[in-house]
Amino acid sequence: MLSLFLQTLAVTLPVFAMLFLGFVLRWRGQIDEPFIHTASALVFNLSLPVLLFLAILRADLASALQPALLGYFVVATLGCFLLAWGWALWRVPRADRGVYVQGAFRGNNGIVGLALAASLYGDYGLSLGGVLGGVVILTYNSLSVLVLEYYNPNARATPWSVLRGILRNPLILGVLAAIPFAAWQVALPQWLLTCAQYLAQLTLPLALLCIGASLSLAVLRRSSTRALGASLMKMVWLPALATAGAAAWGFRGAELGILFLYFASPTAAASFIMARAAGADHQLAAAIIVITTLLAVVTINSGLFVLQWLGVI
Repeated sequence: MLSLFLQTLAVTLPVFAMLFLGFVLRWRGQIDEPFIHTASALVFNLSLPVLLFLAILRADLASALQPALLGYFVVATLGCFLLAWGWALWRVPRADRGVYVQGAFRGNNGIVGLALAASLYGDYGLSLGGVLGGVVILTYNSLSVLVLEYYNPNARATPWSVLRGILRNPLILGVLAAIPFAAWQVALPQWLLTCAQYLAQLTLPLALLCIGASLSLAVLRRSSTRALGASLMKMVWLPALATAGAAAWGFRGAELGILFLYFASPTAAASFIMARAAGADHQLAAAIIVITTLLAVVTINSGLFVLQWLGVI
């Protein structure tokens, strides 16, 4: 378990470091609000869609395509999304519901989940996690756009406006554009892939710097109750329900372990970018990301310990 703890820490510490750097740079006046706005727009409209395009393009669809596992993940994610939304309708002010729901169900699987899957299960974890990542991207982004558009203060929510928001979302467009290339194994020029990789590598540093720069103690205090509530739902209650459902469904071994890691990953940094783009409370989104990332070191290790103790992974 010490080795597992250190593996989790190795994945989450760089995230903390970039968040702290963003906070320090804002405090020293080297990052200001116009920079945060411009950098967030660049990530949302360009670098993150390119990153998702490359993730789908490189997924090994042939060797790790497991319809039952992928189908369960979609059903469980939809169930978690509806549970989070139902709770938000009861306990969260309308203005914060979109950010709360997104923070409570959307995990950082592209970084934390995939890294831990590869660390625990080697090439098999990387392959299965990569294919599952494609389903994650489409599912998370579609549901996130739906709930954020529904509560967007600058738009009148209608079924058509929500559908239009989904179809116009740059992240979803990046995934949809990659599917034909991945399915038919279309080779792209190396210079184009290298250029795309340069853009993709901008994503995480810029997103984390913007999140850190948006944090303040006053914001954390003001949003502490809602941020903590969404964080506990994301890191404790929903992963427990979804993983128990997967065990009851019959998943065991590496498949159950990878499903747990994906359900238990902290809130994705992209949730901050999407919340800001939708005119929602991006500072609440930033607080949820920080709290869930802090909790991940404890909850992921505890969950894996329990699953190993039960003998199901």
